[in-house]
Amino acid sequence: MNNLKKISVFTSFFGLWLTSYLLEENQEILGFTLIFTFGILHGANDLVLISQLKIGKKSKFIKILLSYVTIVLISVLLFTKIPMVALVLFILVSYYHFGEQHWQVILRDGTILLIKLFQFNFGLLLLMLLFSFNKQAVIQIVNKITNIIVTEYEINVALLITIGVFLVNSLLLIKTSTSFKKNAIEQLFYLILLCIIFKVSGLIWGFTIYFIFWHSIPSLNDQIKFLYGNYSFSNFKKYFKSAFIYWIISLLGISVLFLISKDWVIFDALFFSFLAAITFPHAIVIVKMYEN
Repeated sequence: MNNLKKISVFTSFFGLWLTSYLLEENQEILGFTLIFTFGILHGANDLVLISQLKIGKKSKFIKILLSYVTIVLISVLLFTKIPMVALVLFILVSYYHFGEQHWQVILRDGTILLIKLFQFNFGLLLLMLLFSFNKQAVIQIVNKITNIIVTEYEINVALLITIGVFLVNSLLLIKTSTSFKKNAIEQLFYLILLCIIFKVSGLIWGFTIYFIFWHSIPSLNDQIKFLYGNYSFSNFKKYFKSAFIYWIISLLGISVLFLISKDWVIFDALFFSFLAAITFPHAIVIVKMYEN
C-alpha cells in the first residue's frame, strides 16, 4: 500500500467516524466545502495541462480556451434542452473517468480493450453502489434535473447487472493480467470500505469521501507529476498559482447556483449539472494526459 492509498484509507475511516457525529445537513455542508476546494481545484488546471500536451503545444492559448469553453457551453445547453441525454452522458463519462484514475497505475499488463472496459465498469460499480444506498436522494435529484421518475426497482436491477458484468470482467482480467491478480485482494478491501461508507453516509457525504480522497487528491498528484516532474509542496504551490483564477471563476459560478436555488434538493440538482458541464472537457484532458 503506497502512501497515497494510506492517506485515502485513513481519511475514509475518519470520514466514517464523522458520520456518527454529524447530522446529514452538516455532512452536506462539509461535503460541499471539500468539493469546492480540492474537488474543483483538481479540475481547474486543465488549460495548463492542455498546453503541455502535444496537441496543445501546436495551438495558441486563445484557441485552446475557446475550444474548452465551447465544450462547457454545449454541456450546459444539453442540460437545458435535453437534460436526460446530458445526465446519461455525464454519468457515462464519470464512470470511465473515475475508473481510469483508480486503475491507471495499477493495471500495467493485459489486453488494452479489456482494461478500458474494466476501468469503465469499476467506475460504474462505484457510482451504482452509491446510488443504491441513497435511492431516495438520487430519485429526487434525477427528477429535478429531468422531470423523470426513476424507481428503486430500476436502480436495484441496474446494480445487479453491473455486479454481474464486473465479476465477468474481473475473471477475464485474472486470466490475462498479472498486475490485476497481484492487486486484486487489496483493491477488494478498498471496495468493501467504500461500500460501508456509502451505506452509512448520505449521498453527498459518501460521494465527497470518494471524490476527494480517492479521486481528486490522487489526480492532483498525477497532474503535478506530469507538469513538474515530481510531487512536492513547492510544485503544489505552482499548480495552485496557475489554477487559482479558474478555481475562483468556478466558485463564482457555484455561488450563483446557490443563490438561485430554493432548497437543498434543487441546489444538489444544479450542482451536479454544473459538475457535469466541467467534467466533460476535464475527462478528455486527463485521458490525453495519461496517453502522454
